[in-house]
Amino acid sequence: MAFLASLIAGRPPDSLVFLNRYGAPVTRFGIHTLVERHAKKASERLPSLAKKRVSPHTIRHTTATHLLHAGVDINTIRAWLGHASVDTTNIYAEVDLEMKAKELAACHTGGKRMAKRAWRTNPRVMEFLRGL
Repeated sequence: MAFLASLIAGRPPDSLVFLNRYGAPVTRFGIHTLVERHAKKASERLPSLAKKRVSPHTIRHTTATHLLHAGVDINTIRAWLGHASVDTTNIYAEVDLEMKAKELAACHTGGKRMAKRAWRTNPRVMEFLRGL
């Protein structure tokens, strides 16, 4: 936090934080170039990264998905992403539900069939369902 304070100390509140080497605001193209450069450098240590498309949008999408997994409210994520409508942000929730459905489909039931509605009294099943 001290680093951040020293970064903005003595600056007017409306001054820009991210500047390029010419002192001008960093553009979206500049951000894209930075992400590409650092993804390429990271792929030297993590070769599987070289096969993936890494862009500012990828980072934005991944961050939103991680926030959702961490239990952050969808409206908070909407505000953070700058979406005008929560409908746009719901795409991340749908992706999350799809991932949960795949995990659920991969669960093995053991071939044993429960009596009708017996799952409601099984605490393990109920705990699993609450976690969805």
